Amino acid sequence: MSALTPSSPALRFTLLALAALALVPDTAPMAAAGELPAISSRQRAEKKSFTDGEIIEGFLKTAFGAEYHLAGRVDRIRKFDGPVRVFAESDRADRKTQLAKVVADIAHRVQHLDIAMIDTNEAANVRVKLVRDRDLYRTLTSFYGAEKAREIRTSLDPQCLSGFRKNDNFEIEHSDVILTVDNGDFVFLDCAYEELLQSLGPINDTASVPWTMFNDNVSMGYFDVYDQYILNLLYDPRIKAGMTVQEVKAVLPAVLKDVRAWVKQVNDLKE
Repeated sequence: MSALTPSSPALRFTLLALAALALVPDTAPMAAAGELPAISSRQRAEKKSFTDGEIIEGFLKTAFGAEYHLAGRVDRIRKFDGPVRVFAESDRADRKTQLAKVVADIAHRVQHLDIAMIDTNEAANVRVKLVRDRDLYRTLTSFYGAEKAREIRTSLDPQCLSGFRKNDNFEIEHSDVILTVDNGDFVFLDCAYEELLQSLGPINDTASVPWTMFNDNVSMGYFDVYDQYILNLLYDPRIKAGMTVQEVKAVLPAVLKDVRAWVKQVNDLKE
């Protein structure tokens, strides 16, 4: 598999890497997110009520900037402008089944995002490569070259990662996600949700927002309510690729009102 590199001066590539997670032996049978005690306990304790300011802060901090990037500006909104089709490359049928459930859950909870799994790589604009932990560095090298792979490994020591290529209009044209398959169900699901969601645009990690999975100190394993706010804001049609912070702030109050109604409905939230 070739490395993701700009194919023309018009293309730029932004890379996100998730910091290392604790290794968990892959001895348990495949489980759905709701069946894992580590996830169900987090769901019971989850904060679901947020002020407008808390939601807007997290959105601006994750939708702009980048934890680690190779080229191009990171001060604009980046998102897909059209259907998102996900292809999984793996010989692990169980992990592919879990990944399909993650994609379906994202599709269910983000109102204006058309995302689905697809069976052919040629028609996909999100490619997910599922690898063993021992093969992760080799895969990084094949994607990004030896020098960049060493830099990523040294500075981030990732357990999983994702990156995307965007055009001059800041529309994401293609994303790549690398997930390890042999570190347990919780690690796999936690990585799958975070990396898939960040490959859609909110690529900047932040340590200052305690409710988002886009915080290296937070592990979820499921699509939490706070991050549903972030993704629904990003994929509202009024938030467009290439917008600046000031342009986004001008439309956020109206967008957030509608997003609140949707997130409340899809999660059956009480007042």
